[in-house]
Amino acid sequence: MSEKQFSDEVALVTGASRGIGAATAMALAEAGAHVILTARDAKALEEVEERIHQAGGTATIAPVDLAEPDGIARLASAVSQRWDKLDILVINAALLPQLGPVTDIDQQAFNKALTVNVLATQALLANFTPMMKKSGNARVIGLTSSVATAPRAFWGAYAATKAAFEVLLDCHAQETKNIAKLRVAIVNPGATRTQMRARAYPGEDPATLKGPEVVAARLVDLLGEQFESGHRESVNHS
Repeated sequence: MSEKQFSDEVALVTGASRGIGAATAMALAEAGAHVILTARDAKALEEVEERIHQAGGTATIAPVDLAEPDGIARLASAVSQRWDKLDILVINAALLPQLGPVTDIDQQAFNKALTVNVLATQALLANFTPMMKKSGNARVIGLTSSVATAPRAFWGAYAATKAAFEVLLDCHAQETKNIAKLRVAIVNPGATRTQMRARAYPGEDPATLKGPEVVAARLVDLLGEQFESGHRESVNHS
């Protein structure tokens, strides 16, 4: 892959303050894209931005809480005032509710997960698709989980949100396939060394897991390929 493969492209990465999101943002910047970093934690975003700048890349931070009403609409308005198009949208941010039986799901926590994992996804697509249609080579990548299609006991709340997340992306892929130069892919990162993984599997040795940079490298490679809209894959190698 050419080092500056994505020169003149603008990418937006949600959940870019740490883990897979931060690693993906840095990899995209290294490949030449200008990366818009969004997450709730402004200080953490500034740290990622600084690392990108130190490596010779360019980035802009845009702190936003995806659960906040109209937060995504305000974000899209600000982005569209500065850039004419958006080439890449990586929907990485997600909320993991506490694991437990379906009968014990905390409604408030479940509602917040639905807001971040599902409603925010629809809002991102609704607000940024007009900018992406101006790209000529727009790509959306949504990060999912195996529990979306292979539900497991005690994962009901998260699995339900990720199943809905995938359906939204699949429908969007079909709806835009023949009317816009916009492609959609769904990627399951597999077991990766992240804070979310540590919360879900507190007894697991993180040294046995691949790092976020492995997933980021595959995402950047995929973004450089001519994949079919609706593409799905898993990143299970270490």
